[in-house]
Amino acid sequence: MMASEFEMSMIGELSYFLGPQIKQMKNGTFVSQGKYIKDMLKKFGMDDSKAMSTPMGTSGSLDSDASGNMVDQKMYWSMIGNLLYVTASRPDVMFSVCMCARFQASLRESHSKAIKRILRYLKHTQNVGLWYPKGVRFELIGYTDL
Repeated sequence: MMASEFEMSMIGELSYFLGPQIKQMKNGTFVSQGKYIKDMLKKFGMDDSKAMSTPMGTSGSLDSDASGNMVDQKMYWSMIGNLLYVTASRPDVMFSVCMCARFQASLRESHSKAIKRILRYLKHTQNVGLWYPKGVRFELIGYTDL
């Protein structure tokens, strides 16, 4: 038995770590943020909203929309921050969230609708996560700007 395996068995099975849910099984580990997503939908009043099957429309683009109506920046920033946290276990929304984050300085209704669509997609897929099969070797690389 390796030292890290021994230490984990002494602590007990890990089920949550800084928000993400971790489910350890005999054949691998599943990491998801279903509870976080559910709480986020409730926080933004979207827990009863209609679910969507895609995070972004088929055009896949947003523009500055200078003629659109302005929206509450604080709410939008909060939504973006929450969604950026979700991207840690949901690479499927990374492109859409980053696309919306580009417009934080001049927010319009079209940007707010795009963010809400991502939230509605997450409602549809809240149990999706990352699967790490046991015995498969992979290299985890992290970057920082410290």
